[in-house]
Amino acid sequence: MKVRIGVGISGNLAGPQAAGGSLGEVVDALAELRFDSVWLPEVLTAAAPDPVAALAWAAARTPKLKLGTTCLLPGRNIVRLAKQLATVDALSQGRLLLTFVPGLGVAPEREAIGPRPRDRGALIDEVIPVLRRLWSGEEVTHHGAAGDFEKVTLVPLPVQQPLEPWLGGMAPDALRRCGELSDGWLPAMCTPDEAAAGRVVIDRAAAAVGRSIDPEHFGVSVGYSATPLSDGALATLAKRSRGHDPSRLVPIGHAALRTTLEAFVAVGFSKFVVRPLGPPAGWATELHDLADAVLDLQTGSRAAA
Repeated sequence: MKVRIGVGISGNLAGPQAAGGSLGEVVDALAELRFDSVWLPEVLTAAAPDPVAALAWAAARTPKLKLGTTCLLPGRNIVRLAKQLATVDALSQGRLLLTFVPGLGVAPEREAIGPRPRDRGALIDEVIPVLRRLWSGEEVTHHGAAGDFEKVTLVPLPVQQPLEPWLGGMAPDALRRCGELSDGWLPAMCTPDEAAAGRVVIDRAAAAVGRSIDPEHFGVSVGYSATPLSDGALATLAKRSRGHDPSRLVPIGHAALRTTLEAFVAVGFSKFVVRPLGPPAGWATELHDLADAVLDLQTGSRAAA
């Protein structure tokens, strides 16, 4: 099992005052320290860069770092999305990592995305097979709720054939969807036991439709904090923690983060996105401390070479 560790970053690292600065420094440090990937979330109303544009910039900045995003799927034009992501993968020589998400269900993000939260799952069911056909170079005609077009052939195509979309989520429909449609699973805000149980459901759903998911394609997105969380942060996380006490799901400090990753590795998970839940005082120091704490877990990689 090959453990890989990427780092999720958020916040306005691409503003005018930071152009070529903060975002570039983070990307450079991640590559130098030999983390596997940089991850940018997509939240339309957040003070953060558009991930597809920023990852294209990062691809030119470094030739080795993989480029990951939790990308909104509902509300997108299918052909445009296929072309954007294929272009990033082509320009980066096959370094794009992709997890599709339905998006947040709270204002103002809910309205900015477009489709109602209750309709987003069905749109993901519809769109992923169409994206796969477009990315394979097939001439595609599609008539559905998410798009209506005739005889479209995509150029450029992704370097990765196939380009493999992952999904997240812990709800029963999300687990079923992951097994039936995705190439991997990246949940968040869950315990190792919950992740292991979800994987069983996903594998069964995949087998039921005659497919399987690579055992190496199970990971977890883990938010952590250097200091105890404020009451406001705990209240925000509680809305997404499915009844858990969020303080028990968020490692506090790098040593606790390492222990958490080890617990997930023990139940068969090997791909991780670790995310500081607040902007660190200094990214350079944070990434070096993070590397010292967890990067030796990354196996069979440049870091272990």
